[in-house]
Amino acid sequence: MKMAEQWIALSTIVRKEIVRFTRIWVQTLLPPVITMGLYFVIFGQLIGSRIGQMDGFSYVEFVVPGLIMMSVITNSYSNVVSSFFGVKFQKSVEELLVSPTPNYIILLGYVLGGVSRGLLVGFIVTLVSSFFTDLTIHSLPITIAIVFMTAVVFSLAGFFNAVFARTFDDISIVPTFILTPLTYLGGVFYSISLLPPFWQSVSQLNPILYMVNAFRYGILGISDININYAFFGVLVFIILLTVICLRLLARGTRLRS
Repeated sequence: MKMAEQWIALSTIVRKEIVRFTRIWVQTLLPPVITMGLYFVIFGQLIGSRIGQMDGFSYVEFVVPGLIMMSVITNSYSNVVSSFFGVKFQKSVEELLVSPTPNYIILLGYVLGGVSRGLLVGFIVTLVSSFFTDLTIHSLPITIAIVFMTAVVFSLAGFFNAVFARTFDDISIVPTFILTPLTYLGGVFYSISLLPPFWQSVSQLNPILYMVNAFRYGILGISDININYAFFGVLVFIILLTVICLRLLARGTRLRS
């Protein structure tokens, strides 16, 4: 395909993905915002007032970056895994694979769709957080870079899960048993400096910890880990997942009948 044709194919996939989740915004955009709002009320206002400060900030200020990142992670992932599995389930993915559209355009289109939803929900949650605390930005480049890269990672992970899923139940296994525990244990609600040394070491094996702390550094200027490690780790995940997903598309693993 020529570059102009590739651009048309890419823009078509991205537009379809954005229309898909904005058309049913009551199901895709509103629930995570309500959920995050409840987190702000319960953890930020009710419990946070009893906890006091965390690393020099009020508790609600401390948890805001983690809650924003949690919304970006879950929505980037869920958008791609549900969308691509739906295409696979309906057998229309076979038409896409036999078309002259390059595999990297297919992957990029779905990933950008997931990133769009993740960033949109994250932006709305950020607006909601402004009703509970005065949010300031310590480093705008770091904030934008880490939230975008994180959305890309989990969009790719959602694509990977969708390829291997055989039923709709399969696409809920990873979020339930892997993604949710890693997110809640990823320093969203606490600093790992509060943990005993052994559990601090265990927590450092959680990749989400690095993403949350890098984003928290971008917002508040504090972090439990070296943010250089965070950016390096996220970049490695992006490259690795991209290579794997492209290979799965090329081989047609669980995509062709």
